[in-house]
Amino acid sequence: MVRATRGVRLLRSIGRTIVLLGMFVYASVELVVLRPKTRVERADWLHRFCARAMKRLRVPVDVEGRPPARGAVISNHLSYLDIVTFAALSRVVFCSKAEIEHWPVLGWMTTMSGTVYVERGRGGSAAKASVGMKRAAEAGLPVVFFPEGTTSNGEGLLKFRSGLLAEALQSGESVTAAFIQFSLDEDNGPDVSIEDDICYWGERNMLAHIFKFLGLRGARVSVKFAEEPIRFSSDTPHRKAAAAEAELAVAELGGLRVKDVEAVLMTSD
Repeated sequence: MVRATRGVRLLRSIGRTIVLLGMFVYASVELVVLRPKTRVERADWLHRFCARAMKRLRVPVDVEGRPPARGAVISNHLSYLDIVTFAALSRVVFCSKAEIEHWPVLGWMTTMSGTVYVERGRGGSAAKASVGMKRAAEAGLPVVFFPEGTTSNGEGLLKFRSGLLAEALQSGESVTAAFIQFSLDEDNGPDVSIEDDICYWGERNMLAHIFKFLGLRGARVSVKFAEEPIRFSSDTPHRKAAAAEAELAVAELGGLRVKDVEAVLMTSD
């Protein structure tokens, strides 16, 4: 039974891989023909591609709340699918870790769409992010970033890094919390789990992970946006406290434990 299930998954993976490659070729040709020059045009190009991809791959997106029209959006981070999901919902600009630039397919697409890459520990990286955020704000586009800095298996939040958040606060733009979550509506066999086969974390082969994901049935994603921007405790908040407050806001959206975050807030007063 397990072997038969894997065989069906394999055929589905092959079929969807062909579909995805076809969509990638189409999007590449579209990029060459249209030659989008502005940030808005590039964000619109990525939005249309990701929306088509989610629809063709039959991955429904349930949304609670409304994406902000501008400012920063911060979210927990589970997978490369987070980027595809947020881009499918609306025109956005991403501020991401430098490693994403080298991811297969997605790295090329996010680069062409104007993503601002940040390399930890490298001089000038924060200034580059600040300039990118300001330009996105001037274009009326929200900037999405993931303060955890890397993906996890979804069991909880990793400690939020304060660097990008500090740049967002200095820009004077609002910061809205979001929470993303994946589910499987159908049984894909005993060797499949959300934590390992939808969430992408740890030292995993990305292409192998994508290939297996494409064979799954019933994958679904839900995104919840806060009703209003985060109200930080001060107009000029301490970076550590601001990161803790942001983490608390995202955790509350997802119904996660916030005990450790509250302890940070107490020590930051």
